[in-house]
Amino acid sequence: MIEVTRINGKKLVLNSDLIESMEATPDTVITLTGGNKYVVTETTEELIRRVTEYKRHCHPLFREEGEMSEQWTES
Repeated sequence: MIEVTRINGKKLVLNSDLIESMEATPDTVITLTGGNKYVVTETTEELIRRVTEYKRHCHPLFREEGEMSEQWTES
């Protein structure tokens, strides 16, 4: 889940697994798999960073880009 800010300033929490696309138009439009669209103040770069950070938090196997947790690399 990631927190985003709608254009009206209200906070919204989205399930990042349901994000189908993000488009900068110049505002950022997030489209979910169900077709709902949200216009937010964050940039696409910031949203990608938040989603990546959240995924790393949920899946500790991947700590840094390309780096696997030691428990999965030890023989």
